[in-house]
Amino acid sequence: MANDLILDKLSDVKKRFLEVGNLLTDATIVSDMDKYIKLNKEYKDLQPIIEAYDEYVLIISNIEDAKNILADEKDSELREMAKMELDDLQPKLEPLEEKIKLLLIPKDPEDDKNAIIEIRAGTGGDEASLFAGELMRMYVKFAESKNWKTEITSYTEGTVGGYKEVVLSMTGNGVYGIMKYESGVHRVQRVPQTETQGRVHTSAASVAVLPEADEVDIKLNPADIRRDEFCSSGPGGQSVNTTYSAIRLTHIPSGIVVTCQDEKSKLKNLDVAMKELRTRLYNLEHQKYLDEIAKKRKTMVSTGDRSAKIRTYNFPQGRITDHRINYTMYNLQNFMLGEIGELIDHLIMAENAERLKEANEE
Repeated sequence: MANDLILDKLSDVKKRFLEVGNLLTDATIVSDMDKYIKLNKEYKDLQPIIEAYDEYVLIISNIEDAKNILADEKDSELREMAKMELDDLQPKLEPLEEKIKLLLIPKDPEDDKNAIIEIRAGTGGDEASLFAGELMRMYVKFAESKNWKTEITSYTEGTVGGYKEVVLSMTGNGVYGIMKYESGVHRVQRVPQTETQGRVHTSAASVAVLPEADEVDIKLNPADIRRDEFCSSGPGGQSVNTTYSAIRLTHIPSGIVVTCQDEKSKLKNLDVAMKELRTRLYNLEHQKYLDEIAKKRKTMVSTGDRSAKIRTYNFPQGRITDHRINYTMYNLQNFMLGEIGELIDHLIMAENAERLKEANEE
């Protein structure tokens, strides 16, 4: 039997889908780029729901046809075909309904955005800096497997390697919706290279994943920004340390400071720094949204509580444990080489289960 409530909701969604499609051909909308971008995004977001709706309606129709044949038809061959079709279609109905329920729940509006990832060494001194560097390389490898583009925009190197702090921009399809699960404190347990007695030490690094703000999200007033230029540091050729290509932007009203020192190009550094500044200002508001989620979801899967310990990397045992969903894996070596997708999939499933529960309780 069809779920009438689902059909009613899907009918309303299809009306909006058709309405948005018509608006996208309206000359007055096309001339207003901000409105056009928002409507185009809404149209693309609605497409998977409409596809599921069409599939759902078709299955219901075919089930009804098969039932009518079984009720009225005398021909044994036709009845057998109808029974086979019924046996094939009915098991598909409930999973499709669950999929549609999930699609109907408003998703995080930031999921489709690019991301800025900030990794900071925490407790543990040099070992924490080394671990921060390993996390950065892990994310770069994962991004490569997803055909995403990554770029280090600013960094402070550790005294024996790794990073005290590194900021990474990540560009691609739905980056933030996947990478947001990495926000929080990552703890590592292993024997440092400098440890002479073989004792396991515990160090930590914090990861903050921010949805990259578009120009339509944040309008910056040039009068509010102080710009400083300075020499880049680190590897990069002869121009490094000799030309004032690195950029530091200070947003005077908020006190937020961002830097970018991507080797030689001053214009490129300025563009990247402006993106990061918009993102950090945007996330002051986005944090309020994350805090509201935290009150509802016990797993704290994708909230902004960046002080929460989310994961432990135990090298002696080759173990990774995610504490939000109490899930453990024993493939640490490959995990550190960027094979983090399986764990993220489990986090997504856990959050989806909570979202469905929220929707059913409303």
